[in-house]
Amino acid sequence: MLKKLIKNDRVRDVVEWILVFAAAYLLFFIVTTFFFRTASVSGNSMEPTLKHNEWVLLGRIGYRFGEPKPGDIVAFPFKDNPSEHFIKRVVAVPGDTVDLIDGFFYVNGELLKISYTGLPVTATGDVEFPVKLTDSYFVLGDNRDISKDSRYQSVGCIAKKDMVGKVVLRIWPFGAFGKVE
Repeated sequence: MLKKLIKNDRVRDVVEWILVFAAAYLLFFIVTTFFFRTASVSGNSMEPTLKHNEWVLLGRIGYRFGEPKPGDIVAFPFKDNPSEHFIKRVVAVPGDTVDLIDGFFYVNGELLKISYTGLPVTATGDVEFPVKLTDSYFVLGDNRDISKDSRYQSVGCIAKKDMVGKVVLRIWPFGAFGKVE
């Protein structure tokens, strides 16, 4: 049909390329708006799991049909600068109570088992413990002593609607490509 409408071969080739690029852009827009998004890791707060300057793929539709669970790594906008995203681990969900006792985190009275050093944290933040969650999630960085997370009012507890997505894959550097746990 395009051949009948456009007699000049060069003009037809240009129009076909424009249509190909427009379709590719539309597909890219749909995928990044509804299904996946990339994010870069900034800082060392998620070490050893994620390192500074790594890139991850975020699944965007999972939380439309399900709830974040403890252990999920999520991205969300920083309150003071929404163009910047934080990446942290969910450790408690609505209905849970989080406490910090002698440098160790407790969720519903049980010691939080996810500890990468086994040492107590010295950075206790500026929120008052215990924290009872009603409709938000308590998130922590894996590198707890340097992480700005739900222990700080500047970050706070995160509403599900504010989560950009769940980290599903490390995509850069290629040598570390794979699922993130």
